Amino acid sequence: MTGDDQVEPGLSAIMSERRQLINLAYRLLGSLADAEDVVQETYARWYAMPSREQEAIDSPGAWLTKVASRICLDLLRSARVRRERYVGEWIPEPLPENADWRAGTDPADRVTLDESVNMAFLVVLDAMTPAERVAFILHDVFRYPFPEVAEIVGRTPAACRQLASSARRRISEAQTPAPPTARRAELIRQFKEAWEATDIATLVNLLDPDVTAVADGGGVVIAALEPVHGGANVAQYFTGLPILDYGRTLVERTVNGQPGLVIEFEGVTETVLAFDIAEDRITNIWAVRNPEKLRPWTS
Repeated sequence: MTGDDQVEPGLSAIMSERRQLINLAYRLLGSLADAEDVVQETYARWYAMPSREQEAIDSPGAWLTKVASRICLDLLRSARVRRERYVGEWIPEPLPENADWRAGTDPADRVTLDESVNMAFLVVLDAMTPAERVAFILHDVFRYPFPEVAEIVGRTPAACRQLASSARRRISEAQTPAPPTARRAELIRQFKEAWEATDIATLVNLLDPDVTAVADGGGVVIAALEPVHGGANVAQYFTGLPILDYGRTLVERTVNGQPGLVIEFEGVTETVLAFDIAEDRITNIWAVRNPEKLRPWTS
């Protein structure tokens, strides 16, 4: 048996881990581009190892997860400095509906996957400490036991348990009862129609009195640098935008597994809007305009 024959099964095994690593890194970082970079770096480290060291690793998948998580942890720790240089508000990178999810996937599985990456969830994650975020995602989302989480985070299993508990509490405090998906879609459709008609009264009625709208242009395109608060202010802000006056179209799309809207111009996605809804009112609107975050939206 040649050396290549011995290594090939291992290569097949580690390549099968790629999708899970992308899913893990996206949840940890809130950026598909960064997640892809992390996975590429993880595989580069694997391939840089001598074959003897690769063969000595009992579980290549566990090794890849540990390395990718540690790279993500380092990136999260440096994110504070990067955010200080970021122009305006930073919003996690939105994801379109994946073609693999649309066909051949159990709808129940799709809902579970979608809920774990919805924008409201990612925004709460982004407010956590790096250690909290990693401990929570690895344990609560990907079901890694705390001893393994501890090896990655560099804390004791008991400390990681406390970190995950703290993260869980943050999410619980931020969550509010949401209407069924069909009702959410109906509310977003009504918002779209009222926006297109410049119907401020209807928009105000659809918005929670304490609604917040946040835009992310990254200094690359024009976007509000500060959040807009309050139903009347948000309604006036949206109806005052000239975006829809120049041949652009407003399209209903799935954004991170939830009903959302997309502004398109000549086949290019210029803005992706994600929404959070509670008690039949829109409570949060996130508008991502930074083109660097919209690459997956234009084929």
